[in-house]
Amino acid sequence: MLTRHMFCGQIARSGTLFRMATRGMVTPKLGERDASYAWNKSCYSGIDYTIGDECTVYEAVEKFAAYNVGCLVTTDANGNLSGVVSERDYVKKIGLLGEKSKEVLVKQISTKAADLITVSPNDTVDACMQKMLSRDIRHLPLVDDEGNVVGIVSIKDLIKTCLEEKEHTIEQLASFAVGEGGHFVM
Repeated sequence: MLTRHMFCGQIARSGTLFRMATRGMVTPKLGERDASYAWNKSCYSGIDYTIGDECTVYEAVEKFAAYNVGCLVTTDANGNLSGVVSERDYVKKIGLLGEKSKEVLVKQISTKAADLITVSPNDTVDACMQKMLSRDIRHLPLVDDEGNVVGIVSIKDLIKTCLEEKEHTIEQLASFAVGEGGHFVM
């Protein structure tokens, strides 16, 4: 026998795009939350996620460990975006090659700004995930209309946002199933 919670869970997991509205309530459809929403919930939002590209890789690794993050935005001497450096860069370009992290500068191993994939704070979570999947990356700098970095989101941040949306949908469907909800809006 299919219980109401099982039914609601199946609908939510199927990715059906709808929202349920109760009196005066506005709820984003699945996939409508944006990068800035994920950023505001991110572990990156409360830290200095930048590092100068003239710093050593060792200093970047110290920052990775101190903040428990996997990527930092690199900046030039003027504070402008110059790229990103990630744990993957460290493993592939320092660890495997036998280089010494205290002797190599961040700019020698980072992904340069010209090759960087970025997102707007208004890009949807789905669009961010598509960009990550297309380039096999796990972090995206958020860049505003003026080209300033205003944040960074990780795949973990995006997954949390998706799960939050699905859990909310399940709760709304469960309430509706027992007669507590409003109506569906397509």
